Amino acid sequence: MLGWELPPHNSGGLGVACLNLAHALSDQGADIDFVVPYTAEHPHTDFMHVVSATDIDPINRYGGGSYESLDIHKKMIPSIDHPDMLSIRDIQKSYQNFVSDYLMEFKPDVVHAHDWLTYEAGILAKKNYGIPLVAHVHATEYDRAGNHTGNLLIHEIEREGLMMADKIIAVSDLTKHIIHDKYGIPLDKIDVIYNSLDETYYKKGYEYDDSIHQYTTDLKNNGYTIVSTVGRFTVQKGLEFMMNAARKAIDINPKLFFIFAGDGEERNRLISDAATLGISKNVVFTGFIRGKKLRDIYSLSDIFVMSSVSEPFGLTALEAAYHKNALILTNQSGVSEVIWSCMKYDFWDEDKLADEILAIAASPALKTSLQKNVSHEYDRISWDKVAKKCQKIYNNVKHKG
Repeated sequence: MLGWELPPHNSGGLGVACLNLAHALSDQGADIDFVVPYTAEHPHTDFMHVVSATDIDPINRYGGGSYESLDIHKKMIPSIDHPDMLSIRDIQKSYQNFVSDYLMEFKPDVVHAHDWLTYEAGILAKKNYGIPLVAHVHATEYDRAGNHTGNLLIHEIEREGLMMADKIIAVSDLTKHIIHDKYGIPLDKIDVIYNSLDETYYKKGYEYDDSIHQYTTDLKNNGYTIVSTVGRFTVQKGLEFMMNAARKAIDINPKLFFIFAGDGEERNRLISDAATLGISKNVVFTGFIRGKKLRDIYSLSDIFVMSSVSEPFGLTALEAAYHKNALILTNQSGVSEVIWSCMKYDFWDEDKLADEILAIAASPALKTSLQKNVSHEYDRISWDKVAKKCQKIYNNVKHKG
């Protein structure tokens, strides 16, 4: 398995999905070598062999984990001001060389490559060693660019990886059709396998302590409705539309408080937008958070909004639902294909988003209904089922090989 990150050294949901998929596959008897492009400790991964392709520090320190499409070209080549800084292409080349050497001694049944960052190494494994290649698409460059052009080099890497793959796994039907429409890949080559909720939400102990978040707790006690969103602050996430919708909703109901949890290229712009719109006192930015702090935000929140312009899946929606949030999702999100007990809108429709926030805030019965019913829906999908579908794909590509 070729991946670019694993918790706790992940910049987003990709690492979480890879970890849980690998764990579920291991539970079903798979023997996994998981290659990452850095050297670090990975607690709770004794069910597989984590292999370090380079001796650099975890990639987020070098920008190598960046998914910010507007800035990624700056990281394709080393900075003149910082000549020792590794570029993404430097890391990918070292990663490929390591995989090539590794496969001279060990030949797995299948190579499973996650997203464009590892596709070139997967192509090498297939071309040079004849190993079946499964390409897993968690997001395309079209998603990351948020309907902008994106990076042409990344487009070409994705195109070649998807063409060379024996089978493609897409995390949603939305992603499947992007792959087909943008890259001309036959639909029958692409299988849709939805992600599931992080298993630690069921197994790992967690207890919310409201004394840590006294200010927000006091707001709730005084009748405020807490609206949150979690993710990278990039053009893909549509947060500027959500900020405008927040202003429209606050104009009608001043007792709305918005939490923007995350970080990224759009942070300064969003802070400026909140000030310009005159709603700074109703908005807080937490910065990048994970673990208990992230779960605290979910626990505080009444409504969770996924405002993405193009979201292949959206694990944060399942996490928020588990913590009894009412969900508002864009029609452009993959998770909306499996979650129905929610409110939906098109990412650009600020008026509709404002109306939906106001409706839930004004109706305790509606909020309770959405919170309760969604639990029956995310319970239907599990990483065990995901792993079984992957095993079937592995067996098919091995047989064809």
